[in-house]
Amino acid sequence: MTMQTTNPVRATGDARTNRRPNRRMARSLRTGLAAAATVGLLGVGAAAASAHVHVTPDSTAAGSSSLLTFDFAHGCEAAPTTEIAISLPEQIDDATPTAHPGWDVEKVEETLETPKKLENGTTITKRVSEIVYTAKEPLADGVRDALQIQVQLPAAEGETLAFPVLQTCTEGSTDWAQVAEVGQDPHDLESPAPSFAVTAAEAAGQGHGTAAGSADTEQASNTSAAGAAGTNDGGAATAGWVGLGAGLLGLLAGVAALVRTRGVKK
Repeated sequence: MTMQTTNPVRATGDARTNRRPNRRMARSLRTGLAAAATVGLLGVGAAAASAHVHVTPDSTAAGSSSLLTFDFAHGCEAAPTTEIAISLPEQIDDATPTAHPGWDVEKVEETLETPKKLENGTTITKRVSEIVYTAKEPLADGVRDALQIQVQLPAAEGETLAFPVLQTCTEGSTDWAQVAEVGQDPHDLESPAPSFAVTAAEAAGQGHGTAAGSADTEQASNTSAAGAAGTNDGGAATAGWVGLGAGLLGLLAGVAALVRTRGVKK
């Protein structure tokens, strides 16, 4: 498996893995200093906490292919965004990023500590660990954008998948990597990682139900239309016979009147 990228490779998986902890450590230090400097500004803190990176899957069914949309509308302390790095949970082995005209994108791989056997029987030694979008022009704070990746969800339901996002800006960065503990509300976290729960798999053939139902409905509609057409044809034939009978009766009445008239003249 090789790295796939829409622009020249900027770093290997190991190299990026090594620099991410340093950036996160720097973020932690900045967070501590910022907290000390903003004691008493609770309103500002609450507003910042609500500006999260969100993920919206088009499917949460176990084993399904899902298109994940990551959207955001803020920078880092109002600084424009230059990069969005999305980390994949260990339950996901690969991802296909969607091209975006305003961003360059690359897939970052990592070498597994131990080979992993997939459900189809194949064994892999590497996995895609991160999708990195780099803005061609810094995205201003307060401007919304959305980035998409396609993934295969794990077969087991009930798991919560977290996708930590490192948002880098022209000044500073924000590491959306906090994962809620069991029973904890993610909204209480300062920098929650985008996440969602895997639900039960869809029933076999369920995906074809709509098409089959449409076909049955169409057939029923055609049958009804044919019946209606038959009824209309039968009605037209009946009306024709009735009209013919009325015409004959009128003719007979006219003949009878003519005979009576001639009899009177004689």
